Amino acid sequence: MAMRLDKLLAHYGIGTRKEVKTYIRKGYVQVNGQIIKKDDFKVDYEKDQILFDGQPINYKPYVYLMLNKPSGYVSATKDNVHPTVVDLIKGYHQYDLFPVGRLDLDTEGLLLLTNDGDFAHKLLAPSRHHSKLYYAKVDGIMNQEDVLEFEKGMMIDHYQCQSSHLTILNTNENTCKVLIEIFEGKFHQVKKMVEKVGKKVTYLKRIQMRNLKLDENLKLGEYRELSEEELNDLMNDL
Repeated sequence: MAMRLDKLLAHYGIGTRKEVKTYIRKGYVQVNGQIIKKDDFKVDYEKDQILFDGQPINYKPYVYLMLNKPSGYVSATKDNVHPTVVDLIKGYHQYDLFPVGRLDLDTEGLLLLTNDGDFAHKLLAPSRHHSKLYYAKVDGIMNQEDVLEFEKGMMIDHYQCQSSHLTILNTNENTCKVLIEIFEGKFHQVKKMVEKVGKKVTYLKRIQMRNLKLDENLKLGEYRELSEEELNDLMNDL
């Protein structure tokens, strides 16, 4: 993919466009073993070997991160009250990452961050009905009647929910653990659906989006880039 050298280095985070032009003219940059002093020199970041001050530049236009979101962080780039999920991400400041969708302040689990707006739009588009799977702890005992209520769809906030899947994992006295799969993403939807059948969510964690599962090795607050296989699978038929 052809790109101006100064633009690439500025996007990579070396400096401002003006600063990068100065670095190039002073001979700090090599492309395929040759010093380049023209800031408008065209490079192919997929094929060319680019060095800045002797260090390799591994540029990529888009980044896709999987975060195990902890409670207490809002799914936003800025907030005046709470820390944001972007505050957790280090070493990617030049990419202007944003969360793909949202998880509630007190909800944990799988959250994607990227700078690819088209990807985010397609993954979140309501018309595409992408699956989202949650693990929940519930105050109250959910039963087969609730399973059927979820399956047929229910009305919350004057909105008719699509059919969803409720799986009861276990029960203990007056609490239970469940899996809930939904195919849309209305505000507080899982919590409101559980409340609709007379119970209350006390803990919520998203564990899967489409075929992408939360990496069990990621501790709360940790993140990693999606593998090529994960990304290809997630983008399939978007």
